[in-house]
Amino acid sequence: MRLLTSFLTLAALLNAADSLPKADTVLEKYVEVTGGKEAYDKVHSSISSGTMEIPAQNIKGTVTVYNSEPALEYTVIDISGLGKMEEGTDGNVAWALSAMQGARIKEGDERAAALKSANFKNRAHWQEFYKSAETVGVETVDGKACYKIVLTPKEGKPETEYYDKTSGLLVKQTATLKTPMGEIPVETSVSDYRKEGGLMVPHKMQQSAMGQQFQISIDSVMMNAEIPQDRYNLPPEIKALQAKAK
Repeated sequence: MRLLTSFLTLAALLNAADSLPKADTVLEKYVEVTGGKEAYDKVHSSISSGTMEIPAQNIKGTVTVYNSEPALEYTVIDISGLGKMEEGTDGNVAWALSAMQGARIKEGDERAAALKSANFKNRAHWQEFYKSAETVGVETVDGKACYKIVLTPKEGKPETEYYDKTSGLLVKQTATLKTPMGEIPVETSVSDYRKEGGLMVPHKMQQSAMGQQFQISIDSVMMNAEIPQDRYNLPPEIKALQAKAK
């Protein structure tokens, strides 16, 4: 009888595993419900702007993100009293600059993560950036049953994403980021998807890291905006670091 019970338990576990969709099926559904590969491939640049808040510290500022293919990005956060925090990539060099921490060039896994994030194709063509993806279970996030997907990038630590079983939309991400302060676990919730230039784009993001919560609200998204190429030029402070390293 005990042996029969063990076999029944094993069968139940195998059936549960078999009922989970493959990760590529979940990821492909996300691409489909947010616009489809064709719509993604039609986007060559974007400008997103909104506000960033740290409620516990009563801090609020503006955020603007410029993005152009294949992997050009410039982000500026302007907070009254604290000044600007900037970061970006020219497709090769990933960097950060602020009055509080100065200038620095990102290396290793941190650089790889910045370049991957800046690339328009990282959703529609995820296989180019990740060496594997696996559906590992179902978890409830904000009252929604979600498929839990573990993605292993070609460089860096595995990332976990949660996709709503019903809508197919991404609702949460967790990852461990390498920073000058060490490895930091980061959790990001995304919501308020709206159609922008043929794509469904989240307009609200809540990020938790180092005991703080950051809230980002996107007010405006301009797809295929005209962005001067020099927007992605390396700042003089970053060029100075490069010269010093040489």
